[in-house]
Parts: sequence; C-alpha cells; structure tokens
Amino acid sequence: MGIVDEDVARVRAATDFVQVASEHLALKRVGQRWVGLCPFHAEKSASFSINANEGLYYCFGCQAKGDVITFVREVEHLDFVGAVERLAGKAGIELRYDEAREGQDRQRKSRLVEAMGRAVEWYHQRLLDGPDAAAARGYLRSRGYDGDVVRAFRMGWAPDDWDALAKALRLPDEVLKDTGLGFVNRRGNQQDSFRGRVLFPIFDAAGKPVAFGGRNMPGSDGPKYKNSPETPIYSKSRTLYALNWAKSEVVSNGEVVVCEGYTDVIGFFGAGVRRAVATCGTALADEHFRMLKNFARRIVLAYDADSAGQAAAERFYEWERRYEVDVAVIALPPGSDPGDLAREDPEGLAKAVAEAKPFLAFRLDRVLDGANLRTPEGRARAAEAAMGVIAEHPSELVRDQYLMQVADRCRIDADQLRRGTFVARSSSPSRAEGGTPVPGRMDPGGPELEALRLAVHRRDEVAGRLRAVLFADERNLAAFSALSTSATVHDAITAADPGAADLLQRLAVEESSAEVDDVLTQLVRRAAQRALGELEADARANPEEALGLAATMTWLKVTLEDLPDAEAADRLVEWLVRWGEEAR
Repeated sequence: MGIVDEDVARVRAATDFVQVASEHLALKRVGQRWVGLCPFHAEKSASFSINANEGLYYCFGCQAKGDVITFVREVEHLDFVGAVERLAGKAGIELRYDEAREGQDRQRKSRLVEAMGRAVEWYHQRLLDGPDAAAARGYLRSRGYDGDVVRAFRMGWAPDDWDALAKALRLPDEVLKDTGLGFVNRRGNQQDSFRGRVLFPIFDAAGKPVAFGGRNMPGSDGPKYKNSPETPIYSKSRTLYALNWAKSEVVSNGEVVVCEGYTDVIGFFGAGVRRAVATCGTALADEHFRMLKNFARRIVLAYDADSAGQAAAERFYEWERRYEVDVAVIALPPGSDPGDLAREDPEGLAKAVAEAKPFLAFRLDRVLDGANLRTPEGRARAAEAAMGVIAEHPSELVRDQYLMQVADRCRIDADQLRRGTFVARSSSPSRAEGGTPVPGRMDPGGPELEALRLAVHRRDEVAGRLRAVLFADERNLAAFSALSTSATVHDAITAADPGAADLLQRLAVEESSAEVDDVLTQLVRRAAQRALGELEADARANPEEALGLAATMTWLKVTLEDLPDAEAADRLVEWLVRWGEEAR
C-alpha cells in the first residue's frame, strides 16, 4: 500500500537526520558537516558525511548516498514503506495511505515475479516427471546431479515444443514478454523463449525468481547457453546466481566465491563450499562489487582472472580500493573447472578456496612460475616482467612488499629493482576520496566543481551570476541545470540524470571556502579561452572568413586581459551567451 507523497515529504522535513544516524554511528561536527565512520563498509578513517540542512548523506569511501529514508532502509534492512513508517513513528506523524497509488511499477513487478514463480515450478515438475525429460534427467545424472541436487536448485526442463509453457500458464501477452518467458510471433500466437533446454532458475538476493539460464542438450543445434533478457525484474549486472542460497554462508564466513557458470556454483556446493555465486552471462562489474561488499569483504575468484591482463587488473584494484574488499584467486589446474573438480576431488576444490591468493600474488606466480630462473638472463627477464605486473597496483606500500618477493626469487638486489623498472606512484588522497581543500584556495577539481559547491551551499551568493555557457563538462552542466530549475538540492537530485545526481549528492556534503569572485573569474576566463580557441580554429580552417573573425578575436583577447575586473567579466558572459545562442 502506497504512502501519500505529501506525508513522505512531511516525514523528511520533520526528521532530525543527525539524531537518527547517531543511533548507528558516532558523529562529530566538522564545519557545516557531520562526519563519522561509514556504517556500510569497514573503514578506519571517517569518510561518511551528512548535510543536516539538506538531509543528505554521502560516503567518500564506498559512494553510498541518499537521504534519511534511504539511510534507514539500508542500515535497518527495511523497504521504502517500512522506513517511512519507522521515521513517522519517531516524529509522531500519522500517515495516510492511498492503495490506488501503491505504484503501477510495484504492481507490475509483483505480477512478473508471480509469473516467474509459476514458470519455475512448471519447468521443475516437467524435469522431474515429464516423459520427454528422460534424456535431460540422464544427462544431469551423468554430470553427477541426482534428484536432491535438482530439487535443491529447482532445475527444470523446457520441452522442445513451440508453446508448451504458454499453453500451460496462459499468461497475458505483456507478462509473457516482460518476463522474457516468451513472445507473440508474427501470426499473433504466443511462443516460448526456451525450448529443449535444461533450465537453471535465477533468483534475486531476496529469493524472488527473476530469470532463467538454459543449457541445450549435447549434440543439439543452437547456442550452448541461452539466458533470459534484461527485464523490469532482472538486471544481469545486479544479479548473482545462487546468492539467495549462499548469502547466509557468505556472511558467516566473510567470504564469497565468484564463478563463471551455474554448474560451477553447484559443484562448489557439492564440495561443501556453500558460499559460491556466479555472474549471469556477463563479466564482473561495478554493480556486482557494490552488492557483494554488503555481504563479505573477501571476494575469491574461481576462474582465470589473469586472462584479461592489465585492463582487468586495474578494475580489480579500483574495486578493492573503492569498496574496501580483498580480491583473491583460486589456482585451478590448467583446463579444469570447478564443476569437474567437484566430482573428481571435492576436498581438493575446498582446499583450493582456502589457499586462494591475493590477486597480485596470483599474477606474479603466473609470471615467475613460467620463467627460467636458472640463468642470470632468465632471472633478469622474469624480474622485468614481474615488475611490470607490480607497477599496476595503486598502493606504493603493497608494490614494495611484492618487489622484495621478486628480488628474493630472482636473486636481484631490491634497491636495484627500485632504481630500475619500478616507479613509485603517488598515493596522496584526492578530493574524490574525501580530502578537504585548503581554506581559501581553489579546489583541485577545478572552478566548475567549485562553482557547483557554491550553488549548493551558498546559492544566494551566486544567484544570477552562474550561466550554463560557463560549464564545459557535460555532467557538471547537467548538475547546474538541475540546480537552476529546482527549488532545493533534494529536488535537483531527484530531477537530475544518474551521473549528475551522484555528483550533486557528493557535493551536498562537501563545503567550499573559496571566494565567489575568484571562482567566477576562473569560470569566465576558461569559457572565453575555449571560445577564442574555437574561433582561431575556424579562422585557420576557413581563411576566407578569417578577416571577419579577427575583430572578435582581438576584442576577446583584450577583454580577457582586463580580468578579474567585474565589468569585464560581465561583458564576457553576455558575449558568451549570445555566441552560444548563435552557435545553436
């Protein structure tokens, strides 16, 4: 049942966010912000900030963000209605409910989940009892999957018929399509998406059925695997196969094993490692780590994580830093997969998980184990290759630890390696990691971000002086547009696109001590210089127009020299606005 929008707004306005947050973490005031240790990830230095005036929070460590309702939902594991009711009770606000406005989206998703549940049960019973599923049952037994495994993972069989499921469930056309279970063909008849395949139902973390992964029978035509498309209830980048079954074991162990396929997960479960999950036909992505860090801090990869080379390494190291997790890798025998090992050596598979190595250590072993360390030339080549791998890691301290290991294995002096191929990277914290600018100085993020901070926190001081033409970065421009057309920062975040909304959420808990005139001068100077550069490029490309542009370019150069004079800045802004309108 939905809550009337006006009552939700009343709850937000009446709630003391700092008081609510203080029930879960210790806060201290820093300038206009309240800061503390983030309740959503492990950390030793405070990166969680609250803007009490706007009722918004942002964590510079894990990028968690939202308002007081979001905070209560996340920290107390409530849905939206439950969080609003909890806060309303504290504030003494009586809520009104409007059943008609529960939300078409929620009702639609409920219908889709209910249809998926019916499909899971129908396919599952077909596998257990259907005469046409005899070959599928035999295939699964050959893979070591007995009836208990089939029932535990709710595996199913899609008959090799055009419309067996559609006829059995009699779903409306839009539900059949929106679940990915089928479609309406050119003749106007319902048709199944999955035919002649063993099915692995996919559930979300709460245990709701949302999709299927289908494997064809050996020797059959068509692709080996077919998966449900993205739907209103299923996002591949936000879903991990078997997390619904594994999450309690994941939480209790503080570790999750990530596989590439459904059968790998089933193999791990059979080997007693009941904390395995799999990506759903896609590579590990940022959203996966955002989800997993809420369950475990150690992410163990059960596949060849080194195959993508440096690009993959940079992503893993960034995820380790951003989400404060440790990424480790299982060393599997060449050519094997967890499903095979689970049948052949389940104890060995469990041992491999226990002995998983940090990602960088795994990559170095790959390099050094394959090198010739018997000769000086071989050791030198191995050290150079190993140092290339080490240099990819962003932490100077971590790099130096592994450098000493390479020096020991290759019998090369560590100082020589440091002076040679090893180049230390700067590890100083950036503003994006929660640093605070020096009072009175321009933030290293640039005048555009500084101007947006002023627009968020000191709106009256920049009202009427900031113009869209002064912003070159598309995300910054989108954030400014949302701010300039919204009554509050909260409204701007709601109205903005995801990238601009995320930026505004972060800026809302930052502060600016910069001088308004300095920021505006920098903005105007950069915008005018960009325009001058474009005019000069036009003149070079079109010599016949150069003479007509010369007077404008001269005026721009002379007026730029008059900055930071306020009148010169105003003249430049007026010209930039006209120039931008003419360009459109």
